This record gives sequence, structure tokens and C-alpha cells, in this order.
Amino acid sequence: MQAELVSLLPRLRRFALGLTGAADQADDLVQVGCLKALERVEQYKEGTSLASWMFKILQNTWLDQQRTQNRRNTVADSDAIEQHIGEDGMRIHENQDTLRRVQHLIERLPDEQRVVLLLVCVEGLPYKEVSAVLDVPVGTVMSRLARARGRLADALEAKKEVLQ
Repeated sequence: MQAELVSLLPRLRRFALGLTGAADQADDLVQVGCLKALERVEQYKEGTSLASWMFKILQNTWLDQQRTQNRRNTVADSDAIEQHIGEDGMRIHENQDTLRRVQHLIERLPDEQRVVLLLVCVEGLPYKEVSAVLDVPVGTVMSRLARARGRLADALEAKKEVLQ
């Protein structure tokens, strides 16, 4: 199990970064989540998805931290788009700007919509698995995802209209 947990670290960190909005907080969340998992390894059901179990641990840990902290400080990761050889510098700048706007919009989504969006769109989990991770019906996953996508699309469209 430990080797499988280690192989999940990049996905866990990406999910934690989406939850927290800051690399240092994401690293801390992953560390705490992995520690909890190792302390409670007997609660893991063999034959089930370790990734789903870990996503649930991270989400619950993050929610617990939110309750005790009230608000978190978020910082967008401005270095998320790598430099590509041969691409126009203006295009890279525009892509980085768009990424920052989308990250900011995702951070402003209600927690339940943001978590579903991250699990489905970033982590690629099927609705049924997200349903199990969050302990909500599949229909709830679908409606939260639709609302999150709608909010993002509306916000991005509004930004386009302002620029024109």
C-alpha cells in the first residue's frame, strides 16, 4: 500500500492545491492526509480505490482546517504554465493571465462545487467514484458540477464582454 500511496502523491498534491490555492498549504495538507492514512491503514478496505480513499481523507482534513481557521489566504500559482520553445511571448502571457483568472474563479466557487469540479475535471474521477468520496448521490455530483461549470462559463463570458 505504501508504494501505491507514493505513486498517488502527484495527484494528491494537485487536488490539495486546488482545494487550498497555495503550494505550501497543499504540501502540508498532503502530508497530514498521508499521516492520517498511515495511522488508520486498518480502515482501508482492500480491493477499493486507494485514490478515492485518499481524496476523501484530504477533503475531510481540509474541511476540518477550514472550520478551525475561518478563512484561508490564497495565492495563485503564476508559474503553472511552462514556457514552450518557439511560442510567442504574448501568447504565453495571455495563457498565464487566463490561467490565473480561472484559478481565481475556481477558488471563489462554493466549496462543494469546487471539490466536485476538481475531482471530476482535474482528477478525472467518474461521477460514481466522486459520489462515494463525498458521500452524496450521483445526481448531487452532477448538479454541483453543472453549477460550477455554469458559474465559470458565465464569469469568463462576462470578462470577455468587458474586454470588448
